[in-house]
Amino acid sequence: MSLLASFTKRNKLNESIKKTQQARKNEGATADGLFKSAYQNYAEVLQDDPLRADTLYNWGFALLHQAKTKTGAEAAALLQDAINKFAFCLLINPHYLAAAIDGGVAYMELARLQSAKADDPLYVHAKRQFETANRIQKATASYNLACIHALGNDLSACQKALEEARDHGQLPEPDTMRDDPDLANAVKQAWFDELLASLKPKPEEDAVEAPAAAENATTDNNSSKE
Repeated sequence: MSLLASFTKRNKLNESIKKTQQARKNEGATADGLFKSAYQNYAEVLQDDPLRADTLYNWGFALLHQAKTKTGAEAAALLQDAINKFAFCLLINPHYLAAAIDGGVAYMELARLQSAKADDPLYVHAKRQFETANRIQKATASYNLACIHALGNDLSACQKALEEARDHGQLPEPDTMRDDPDLANAVKQAWFDELLASLKPKPEEDAVEAPAAAENATTDNNSSKE
């Protein structure tokens, strides 16, 4: 970071601190406005620091995977810590795709750990994270969204999300989808089998490709003889 950039960020930080102090002396809408303005400045100070964003993401990633080796309150604490790290990472870099996706995954893991219902705020937060990921890169989290829709028995939205994931090459293997407990409600639907069938190469496509391959081989052979 250049000396000028560092100086600018320091001034913005000092301004944020002053606004926080002013907010503490006020009440109601005035205080809320000052706090909000301070938060925006704090966020701007933190933005555009790639090393810090990468560190926070990888820290959260480690916490997420450590949580899978634990149970109960210990696992919940690790997942919440991971969620916080991913959120902080996105504050620094709002376009950090992996943090958005894994943040949603962490929320879903925490929801499962707590046996939360489909309308629980944890799933709502997970959905928002996946939607953020899709805004960063289209369809990268559509499969995850499909799982949340299926858990909530919103099968129409689930189908649409799965089709979007398919159209952008973001679906896992068919067997993985069939065995995914989050998709249990969707697997029973006729359209689910049709969607999986649409992933297989069509026989006529193979038939068209075969003569083309033979023709190319003949051309190659003729070329090699000349």
